[in-house]
Amino acid sequence: MEVPEVPAETARIAHAAFPKGALFIRLRDELGPLLLDQDFTQVYSGRGRPAVAPWRLALITIMQFVENLSDRQAADAVRGHLAWK
Repeated sequence: MEVPEVPAETARIAHAAFPKGALFIRLRDELGPLLLDQDFTQVYSGRGRPAVAPWRLALITIMQFVENLSDRQAADAVRGHLAWK
């Protein structure tokens, strides 16, 4: 599975909300997707399909570490923080 493009409206709103930028927005803008499902083929079974894309789980874990968040705080950020979307 490829990393989907950020919807144009989401990108527009995020850039408007963070006119000076935000770390994770700048990373995506400058580097593009950092992780792909193919990066995790050796750690996932070839049978079935994981509930969440492996690249997404890894990226959220990195973002959680950078922000020094608990699991609950990271879950809240995934749901509500525009820069994480």
